[in-house]
Amino acid sequence: MNPMIRLEKIQYAKKDRTILSIPSLSITQGEILGMMGPNGAGKSTLVKILSCLQTPTSGKLYYKNEELSVSRIPLEQRRKWAVVLQQTLIFDTTVFQNVAAGLKIRRVAKSLIKQKVDYWLEQFGISHLAKKNAKLLSGGEAQRVNLARALILNPEVLYLDEPFSALDYPTKVKLLKDFKAIIKKTETTTIFVSHDVTEIQFMTDRLAILMDGKIQQIGSTADVLNNPNQYTASFIHDMSLHIE
Repeated sequence: MNPMIRLEKIQYAKKDRTILSIPSLSITQGEILGMMGPNGAGKSTLVKILSCLQTPTSGKLYYKNEELSVSRIPLEQRRKWAVVLQQTLIFDTTVFQNVAAGLKIRRVAKSLIKQKVDYWLEQFGISHLAKKNAKLLSGGEAQRVNLARALILNPEVLYLDEPFSALDYPTKVKLLKDFKAIIKKTETTTIFVSHDVTEIQFMTDRLAILMDGKIQQIGSTADVLNNPNQYTASFIHDMSLHIE
């Protein structure tokens, strides 16, 4: 299967310090790739480079085998991606208007906006909150709105940078189950950054462990977690202690 996204010889340096060094990385269509690593390992930097929010010092980024130039990416190309961060971005208006925001920017017909918003509110179990001010939502409700607002745009690639870390465990478990079902149904290619082994085990197909700006191990999630190599063993052991 041809890769949806491919990196070659990516380097990112700042003040003569190499923050990221990725010789190669491919992500196939419909795959959920997890990323873990200690603080400062380069995970967020890699997500920003993959989503063209940051320009690498050197190297090449391909999308569907077409090389991209970060400074000259057409708007239509950018519209095929969506990014959801740890900090929920909620506008001071209703839940309906929050989820509809991206469609309004794209000047989608009002009748179609209502149809799409109603559908995604139902998918995330928040139809009953449609008229509620989004600023009054709980953390779990707000993140459902965030995710609905991203997926309503029908992205081909979804970038998630620790979107569930601030949620309590029961809320997180319910949201993860609902969210994974939606991602698998839509076959959305997803890059998922997390510090939580439980999230990674449940959500991802493959797992990349980043340490010191490098991918030290990559493979099926189960294989990486159960058979860490000499570089990742200590980190994975420490992470696993948090769920025992």
